[in-house]
Amino acid sequence: MHVPDGFINAPVSAVAGVVAAGAVAVSLRGARREQGGTSRASEAERGGERTAPLAGLVAAFIFAVQMLNFPVAAGTSGHLLGGALAAILVGPYTGVLCVSVVLLMQGILFADGGLTALGVNISIMAVVTTVVAYAVFRGLVKVLPRKRRSVTVSAFVAALVSVPAAAAAFTFVYAIGGTTDVPLGSVLTAMVGVHTLIGIGEAAITAATVGAVIAVRPDLVHGARGMTAPLKLRVNGELVDAPAAGPTPVPVAARSPRKLILAGLGTSLLLAGVVSFYASANPDGLEKVAADKGIDAKAEDHAAADSPLADYGVQGLTDARLSGGLAGVIGVGVTVVAGTGIFWAVRRRRVEATSPSSVPENA
Repeated sequence: MHVPDGFINAPVSAVAGVVAAGAVAVSLRGARREQGGTSRASEAERGGERTAPLAGLVAAFIFAVQMLNFPVAAGTSGHLLGGALAAILVGPYTGVLCVSVVLLMQGILFADGGLTALGVNISIMAVVTTVVAYAVFRGLVKVLPRKRRSVTVSAFVAALVSVPAAAAAFTFVYAIGGTTDVPLGSVLTAMVGVHTLIGIGEAAITAATVGAVIAVRPDLVHGARGMTAPLKLRVNGELVDAPAAGPTPVPVAARSPRKLILAGLGTSLLLAGVVSFYASANPDGLEKVAADKGIDAKAEDHAAADSPLADYGVQGLTDARLSGGLAGVIGVGVTVVAGTGIFWAVRRRRVEATSPSSVPENA
C-alpha cells in the first residue's frame, strides 16, 4: 500500500508529513518507556539490552516479508504491512518506529513509496495500522482467557482489522487531497474490499510469527506480558493456586535473546534473499485499485528512481534472481543496522534519564 508521489497533492502531503513527524516524536518518547519498562536505571538497562536488538530485528523482518507479495484475487497481490506484528512484539510506540524505519529505507534506497508521500505512508501504514491493531488486540486479550493462545488469536484478529482500516484511511486522505476526480464511494468499496482479503494474509503471517516467538521466548513478547497462568496444585481433589516462590536469580545467558535474534535475522535474510524471487508479480491492492479507478492518472516518477537498488534490484546485475536476492539482503542489513541504532539511542536516553546521576542532589 505504498502511496507514490502524485497521488496526493502537495498541501495535504505536507500536513501528513507534519502528522507523521509528530507521531514519530510521540513514539520516541513512548518507546523509551516500553524499552525501559521500569523507572530504575539498572532494570531499564536490562530491558533495553533485550528489547533494542529485538526491535531492530522486527524492522528487518517486516522489510523482508514485505518483499513477499502473495496472490489475492483478480490479478491482485498483497503484502504484510506489519503494524500489528510490530505492536504486539515490541509495543505500539516502538512498533510505529519499526514500520517508519522500514518505509524510510524503502523510499530512499528502493524507490518504493514516494518521498513527498513519505508522511502519508507513515501516517497510514505505520500509525493507523499500529494504533488500530493494538487497540483491538488489547481489547481482546482483556476478555479472552488469560492464556498464551489468546495472544495468538488476538493477534490474528487485530492484524486482520488493521489492513482495511489503513485502506479506509487512505481513502479519507485521498478524499481531501486526491489529484484526480474519481467517485470516492467506489474507491472506498474497492480499497476496503481488496484489503480485507489482504488482511487475511496479514493476519496469518502475524499470528504465525507471534505464536512462534511466544513458543520459545514469551518474555520477549510485549503483548504477552502478564499472560502466564499461575501454577496450580491439587489439594484434596481441588485445584488451588500454588504459594508464591521466592525470587530465583536467572542467569544472564538464559535471559539473552541472542539465539532468537540470530534465528530471526537468518530467516529474514532467507526470505528477502531467496524466497522473494517467487513472490507474486501482480500489482498490490493500491496499485490495482489506482489503475482501475484512475487514481494514478497524475502519478509522478520517483525521485530516487536512479538509485542503484531501485525496484529491489541491484543496478548492473543482469541475473534477475541474483539482483533481487542481493538487493533483499542489502535491505535487511541496512534496516537492521538503522533500526537497531535508533532503538539503542532510545534505550541510552532512557537509561540516562533514569540514572541516579541525572537526579539533582537536592531533589
